[in-house]
Amino acid sequence: MNIAVRDTGAESNEPPHDFLVAEPMRPHPQRRRAILAAHPEVAELFVTDPLTAFITLGVVIGQTAIAGYLGHLGLGYWWLILIVAYFVGAFANHAMFVVIHDAVHNTIFKTPDANKWVAILADLPNAFPTAMGFRCYHQKHHSHLGDYEYDADLPGHLEAKLAGNRWYGKAFWLFGFAFWQLSRLGRLKGTVPIWGKWTYINTVVVIVYDVAMLYFFGWNALFYLFASFWFSVGLHPLGARWIQEHFTFDPQQETYDYYGPLNIVALNIGYHNEHHDFPEIPWRALPELKRMAPEFYDNLKAHKSLTKLFLTFIFDPRYTLYSRVDRSILRRANEAAAATR
Repeated sequence: MNIAVRDTGAESNEPPHDFLVAEPMRPHPQRRRAILAAHPEVAELFVTDPLTAFITLGVVIGQTAIAGYLGHLGLGYWWLILIVAYFVGAFANHAMFVVIHDAVHNTIFKTPDANKWVAILADLPNAFPTAMGFRCYHQKHHSHLGDYEYDADLPGHLEAKLAGNRWYGKAFWLFGFAFWQLSRLGRLKGTVPIWGKWTYINTVVVIVYDVAMLYFFGWNALFYLFASFWFSVGLHPLGARWIQEHFTFDPQQETYDYYGPLNIVALNIGYHNEHHDFPEIPWRALPELKRMAPEFYDNLKAHKSLTKLFLTFIFDPRYTLYSRVDRSILRRANEAAAATR
C-alpha cells in the first residue's frame, strides 16, 4: 500500500489541513546508534545531576517568597501580579517544568522514587498537581514520537480545527495550552493509568502547599502562582517551546532545536534533538553532547529566537496545528498489510 508523503515546504502558501505523513521508524534511535558508534565517549555523559534538586529548591523558595509578598497587597494590585507573573513567574515555573521533565527520565538521582520527590517539589509553584500525570504519558512521547494514538504531544483534530490558521485562533490555542494537553489524554492507547500511589501523593502535597499559601498569604498569592503556571506554558514567548520542539514544514525533520539565550533560564530544553537522541543525559550536559558530535547536529535546522518563532507561529498562516508529523497513518497501513499476508 503506497501512501504519498506530503511535504508542505515553507515556501508553500497553502496551510496544511492534515498532519504530515511520515515513515513509522523514528529518526532518533538511528542517530543515537550512529553517534555512539562514532563517539563512544558520549556514554560518559550518562550520569545523574543532583545539583538540579538544589536549583529546584531555590526556585521554589523564590516563587514562594514572591507569592507571599504579592499576597499581602490588596486586590487592587491584580495588574501588578499579572505583570510579575508574566515577566518573572513564568520563567521560574517553566524551569520547574523542565525539572519535572528531567525527573521523568531519572537524570537527577539514581532511584526513580528520589526523582519523583524532586518532581513533586518542582510542582509546588504550579498550584495544580501536574508532575505524576506528566510522568505517565511522557515516556510514550519518546517511544511513539508523532504517533497520534500514543503521543500526547500531538495536537488533537478538534483543537487543530478550532485553532485554524488565523492569528486569533492560534493565540487562543496557546493561551489555553494547559487545557488542550489534558484534552488529549482520552485518545491515547497503552498509557499507564494516571491515578496511582504517586499521583495521590503529588495531589495531596500540592493541595497542602496551596492551602498553606492561602492561609498565610491570601488569595493574591495563589493568583500569582496560578498566573505564573498559566503563562509558563501558554501565550508567552516561552510557549514557543511547544512549537519549536516538533512543529515542522518538512517531514524529513520533525524535531528542532533552539540555540539561544533563553536556554539559560529554560534549563537547556532547547537542545531537543540531543534530548530525544539521549534522554538519559541530564540537561546540563546536553551542550557537551552537541560539542562532542557536531557533525550530527550542526547541519540540522534550528531556531535562534523563541520570541520570533512565537510571533511567526501566531501571524504566519502557513503554520497550523497540523504542521506536525503523524506516523500512525503508515504504521496502521503496514499493520493491515502484514495482517493480510
